[in-house]
Order: sequence, then C-alpha cells, then structure tokens
Amino acid sequence: MDLVSIRSKRSLRLSLQRSCMSNSPFEFNDVKAYLITFRGRGTWLHGDNRGSIDRLHNRYGSPVLPPNLQRRELNLSRLKNPPVRLTSKQRQAVETGIRETCKLRKWDLWTMNVRTNHVHTVVSAPCKPEKILTAFKANATRKLREAGCWKSNDSPWADRGSKKYLWTEEEDVNAIAYVEYDQGEPLP
Repeated sequence: MDLVSIRSKRSLRLSLQRSCMSNSPFEFNDVKAYLITFRGRGTWLHGDNRGSIDRLHNRYGSPVLPPNLQRRELNLSRLKNPPVRLTSKQRQAVETGIRETCKLRKWDLWTMNVRTNHVHTVVSAPCKPEKILTAFKANATRKLREAGCWKSNDSPWADRGSKKYLWTEEEDVNAIAYVEYDQGEPLP
C-alpha cells in the first residue's frame, strides 16, 4: 500500500467516523490509532544483544540495558519451554484470530505483520490499548489451539507488550510503513 492510498484511506475513515460516530464517548481526535506489538515467549530476554528494558529501567527515553551474556543465559535456563518460533501455519492462525477480533469488535485494523517471533498491528479502536493487546493475544492463542498448533496450557506470548499511541496522521503513516516495509523479507 503506497502512502497516498494510506492517506486517502485515513481521510475517508476520519470523515466516516465524524458522521457516523458523533455520539461516541470516545474522542477520535485524541488518539488516531495504536501500534500494538507483542512477542513470542522467550524470544527477547534480558541480556539479549539487541538490548532490553526491565522493570527498573522502564521510563520513556531511558536507554536500553546493554547486552549481558550471563544474564541472557540465566533467563534462558529459567524458561519452562523453548522460545516460541511461529511456523507458517501458526502465523496464519494468529492473523485469523486478530482479524476476527477486529471484525467482531468493529475495530479498524490498518495493517498487521505476523513474524516468526513477534506480531505488529496498527489499529484504531474506542478503548485503551491494553484491552486491544489482551484481546489480540487471547484470540490468537484460541485460534492456535483450534488449529491444533498450540497444545501447551501456557500462553505462547511474553507478558505485556508494546502499546504506542499514534496521535497524528504522520505517526499513523509512519507506523503503517514500519509494519509493512521495515520487518524484513515477506514470510511464506
């Protein structure tokens, strides 16, 4: 999807929201959308080469923790199961679960990219992003189980996730481009 069609879609959506949802308690002018990201359990541990954030260093703008092989190995040894790497069939089940969630709840899913170890979405919804994240993870897990792709009683997902507020059209466009074009080669 090119940037012109993204902007056109955004303009159309905003005009529809203004005309159809004027009685909504949610102020669509406040937050345009959310960039929601969640990871497979065990795929990005503290000490990882990419850096990490822990509960003691979780402030906006604070630097990531530096790589620490000993810390990473300790966290890896504490996992109950191997790190979750999604197969093609599992990625399809996750995508179906997220699309069904958006359709059922009448949320606008602008884009999604399900990778082997994480999921990115850009979504507009009249609720807090925590609710969206919880619903996506729950329904993705349900679809994995229904497809016979997840047999464990444990969740395949790491605790929490990233919930970035997108306040402007420019942030929306940048987030959509990031999800669609900055995640590496398309997966089969």
